[in-house]
Amino acid sequence: MRLLFVSHSLPPDGRPLANVGGMQRVALKLHETLEARAEANALDYDALLLRSAWRTVHLKTPLFLARAGWRIAQAARRGAVDVVLFSSMVTASLAVPLQGLLRRHGVRTAAIVHGLDVTTPFPPYQWFVPTVFDALDAVLPVSRATRQACLDRGATPTQVRVVPNGIDPGRFEAPEDRAAARRALGKSAEASPPPPPPDGLLLCSVGRQVERKGTAWFVDAVMPRLPDDVHYWIAGDGPELDAIEAAIARHDLAPRVRLLGRIPNDTLARLYRGGDLFIMPNVSVENDMEGFGIVLLEAGECGTPAIAARLEGIQDVIDDGVNGHLVPPESPEAFVDAIAAYRNDPDMLDAAAQRALRYTKDTFEWPAVADTYLSVLHTVWTQGTPPDAEDDADTADRAAARFHAA
Repeated sequence: MRLLFVSHSLPPDGRPLANVGGMQRVALKLHETLEARAEANALDYDALLLRSAWRTVHLKTPLFLARAGWRIAQAARRGAVDVVLFSSMVTASLAVPLQGLLRRHGVRTAAIVHGLDVTTPFPPYQWFVPTVFDALDAVLPVSRATRQACLDRGATPTQVRVVPNGIDPGRFEAPEDRAAARRALGKSAEASPPPPPPDGLLLCSVGRQVERKGTAWFVDAVMPRLPDDVHYWIAGDGPELDAIEAAIARHDLAPRVRLLGRIPNDTLARLYRGGDLFIMPNVSVENDMEGFGIVLLEAGECGTPAIAARLEGIQDVIDDGVNGHLVPPESPEAFVDAIAAYRNDPDMLDAAAQRALRYTKDTFEWPAVADTYLSVLHTVWTQGTPPDAEDDADTADRAAARFHAA
C-alpha cells in the first residue's frame, strides 16, 4: 500500500509552540511515526505538508491546497499512490474536485475528523461538509462523539471508523518523586513567585482557553468551595483569559489560582509532573465540541489522574476509576467531592497515578495507534470501506476491556 498523507497543520521546524493544539499534535506525531516506518523500509510513504505558525496558517492554506491538489492528481495519474489520508476536513476538501480522477485510477481516500473541523457553525461550511463525506471512502473520527457529529452531517455508518488519538511515548515521563517534581516546578521561571504549595493539592489545566474548556466556570463555581490548601494552575492563552481573571478577582483567589499563559514544553512537563490532579471541566457550547482531549493523555503519561466532565470526546479518553474520574458537567458538588477524596489520602492518590500511567501507555501510545491507522487504511484500500464500521461505538469499551483483562 502506497500511502500519501496530506496536512496543513504542522508547526514550523524547530518551533513546536508556533502552532499547537490537539489537531496539530495528531498530524505531527502521526507523520513522524509513519515517516519512521518508511525509513525502516516498513512502509511506502510520502507526505504533503504545510508547516506554518498559527497566525499565518489561514493565509498560506489556499495556496497549499492548490499545490497539494495538483500533486495528488499527478501521483494518481502516474499510479504512484493507493491511499490518500487527509489530516482533517480542511485538507479533505480536496477530495471533492479530485473525486472522479482518483476513483478512475483506483485511489482510495480517508480523512481524520477531530470535532471542530466538522461542527464549525458557518452555514456555507456546513453545507459543504456532506459533499466532502460523499467524496471520501472512509471517515476516521477521533472519538465516538465526533463519530456521531459526522453521522449527523451525512456520513454513512459503513464509512465511519473511530481511531483514537495517540500520545508520544517519549515526550513526557512520570516522576519518581512527585514532591521533588513539585519543587522543580517551583524553580521554573514561569512558576515563581510564589512557589506551588508544599502540602495540599495542586490542580492543573492545560489548553487554549476558550469557553468550552470550562476553566472560567471552574474558577468561579468550584475553587471557592475548595479548602485553602488546594491550588489551581492554568496553562494556555485564549479569549477566555479575561473571564478567568475576573473570576479570580471576584473570589479573591489570586494566591491560589495562577494563570501561567503559554509555556514551553519543558515547563509543561514540570507542570504535569508536579501536579496532583489534572482538571478538564468542559462545559457544553453549541457547535463547539471537545473532539478528544489530547492533554488528558499528556497528563496520564506523567501519572497525573484527571477529574473531567462527562462530555463529548472526553469520555473516550477517561475510563472512570482507572485513569481518572468522569463527573457531571457544570456540577460544582461533583467536582468538589471528586477532588476532596484525594486531599488527605496520599496512598489513594499514588495508586490513582500508577493506574493513569499504565492505562495511558497500554492504550494510547502512538506506535499502537499508527498500527491501527495502517490496518484500517489497508482494509479501505482492498475493500473500499473501513473494517467493523457498524460496531465502532464499542471501540473505547473494547480498549478498556483489554486493559482490565490484563
